[in-house]
Amino acid sequence: MAEEGYGEVGLYGLAVMGQNFALNMASHGFKVVVCNRSPAKVDTTVKRAADEGITTLTGVKSPKDFVAALSKPRKVILLVMAGKPVDDTIAQLAEYMEEGDLIVDGGNEWFPNSVRRSKELEPKKIMFMGMGISGGEEGARNGPSLMPGGPKVGYDMMEPILTKCAAQIGEEPCTTYCGEIGSGNYIKMVHNGIEYGDMQLIAEAYAVMKQIVGLDNDKMSAHFAEWNKGDLASYLIQITADILKKKDDKTDDGSYVVDKILDKTGMKGTGRWTVQEAAEQSVPAPTIAAALDTRFLSGRKDERVAASLLLKGPSEVPSVAHEQIMEDLQAALYAAKICSYAQGLCLIKAASDKNSWNVDLGECCRIWRGGCIIRSVQLDHMKAAFVKDPTLKNLMIDPDFAASLNQRQAAWRRIVTLCIASGIPCPAFCASLNYFDSYRTKNLPANLTQAQRDFFGAHTFERTDMEGSHHVEWTDDHKKIDGIEERTWGNL
Repeated sequence: MAEEGYGEVGLYGLAVMGQNFALNMASHGFKVVVCNRSPAKVDTTVKRAADEGITTLTGVKSPKDFVAALSKPRKVILLVMAGKPVDDTIAQLAEYMEEGDLIVDGGNEWFPNSVRRSKELEPKKIMFMGMGISGGEEGARNGPSLMPGGPKVGYDMMEPILTKCAAQIGEEPCTTYCGEIGSGNYIKMVHNGIEYGDMQLIAEAYAVMKQIVGLDNDKMSAHFAEWNKGDLASYLIQITADILKKKDDKTDDGSYVVDKILDKTGMKGTGRWTVQEAAEQSVPAPTIAAALDTRFLSGRKDERVAASLLLKGPSEVPSVAHEQIMEDLQAALYAAKICSYAQGLCLIKAASDKNSWNVDLGECCRIWRGGCIIRSVQLDHMKAAFVKDPTLKNLMIDPDFAASLNQRQAAWRRIVTLCIASGIPCPAFCASLNYFDSYRTKNLPANLTQAQRDFFGAHTFERTDMEGSHHVEWTDDHKKIDGIEERTWGNL
C-alpha cells in the first residue's frame, strides 16, 4: 500500500485509457497512485510499470486507501465508463475527500452531466473538471490532446501535469484551459463530430477509387500515402494508407483485412450528441449529420442486402479518365474536409457564446495539432486564421481558405456529379458542397418557405422593404370549421 500523502495525482479506472494515461504521467516523473473497482487491474498496471522501469507508480485496492495516499489538495482523474459509473465513483471517492480537492473526469461525457456533477460537489467544496482526452490508447500513453474545462484554480493545479503529459508540437503542449465546466467535454464532443465527418469523407474517396477507378488495395494505399505528404496530411489519411495494405494473417490466400470487415459501423454516441447540439444551437452541421446518417444506414445491413435485389442504380455510367478522377478526388477531399472543420468550430463558438465559456477557437485548433484523431497539417492554417481574426464567423471566409475552396470547387463538383451519375453514395461530399453553396448564396429560396409558413400557420415574415413582422391573407378561398381554417383545394 502507498504511504499516506505520497501521490501527486491519482487515477481511478484502469481500462485501456486509464492504464496508459497513468503510465504516461508516471513516466514523466509524477508520483501516481492508481486504483480500480476490480483489484486485478491494479496489479496488472503496477506490473506493467515495473516492466517498463517506472518507479513512481503505486497501486492501492480501496477508495479509502486511494484518497489517503494522495497529498493535499488531492487531484484525482477518473477514467471510467461514462454515465452512472462516473456518478458511483464520485460518490465513493467524495466520501473521503475534503474542501479544495479536485476530481477530473477524463471520459467522453455528455457536457450537462459534468455541469450537474460540479454543482453536486459544491456543498463539499470539492472542485470538478470535465476533460476531453483524444488520441486513443497510443495517445494516452505517449501524449494525447487534452481539453480540460472547469474552475481555473483547478486547471492551475493540474497544469504542470497536463502540459508535460500532453502531445508536444515543437515546444507547445497540445492542451490549454478551455473554459468553465462543460467546455472541455463540449470541445471533445465536437472534435469527435468532426472526426465522423472526416472518416466518412475518406470512406467515400475510397469508394470512388475502388468502384469507379478500379484500383486494388496496394494502389489505393499508395495514393493515400502520397496524399499524406501534401495538403491532406493527417492522422486519418496516414492510417488509411496503412489499413489498405494490411494483409490478412488469418488466411493464406493473400487477401487483405479490410476486405473481410463487415460494412456495419459502430459508434459510442458523441457523433449523435454533436448533431443534437447543432440542432439545439441552430448551427448547420450537414457533413457531420451525413456521416451519422450513413452509420445508421450501415447498421441496416439485412435491409440493404434485400434492397440491392430490387432497387437498381444507373445502367450507364460516365467515362472519365482515371488520372482526372484521382486529381479531382484529392481536391474534393480537401475542400469537403475544410467544411467539416468549419461546421464544428462554428458549433463550439455558438455554445461558448451561449454559456459564456470564452473558448478561443485558435487554441482549439492548436491543441488538436498533435495527439488527437483529427490532427492534420491544416490545423496550423486554421489556428493562424483565428489568430489573424478572432471574430471570424466561419473558417470558409478566411481569405486563404476561401481562395483554396474557390480553386478546388470545379473538381469538387465533378466528383459529386460523377458519384451521383455512377450510383455511388457520397452523402458527406454532397453535404459539404451544399453547405458551401448555401453559405455563399446571397439570396436563398427561404422567402418561399416563409410564405408557406405564413400561409398555413400565420407565422409572419420579415420584408426586404419594410421593418417589422408581417402577415398576409393569402386567399379568400377558405372557410372556418371549429376555429380551424380549412382550404378548398379543388379536385385533387
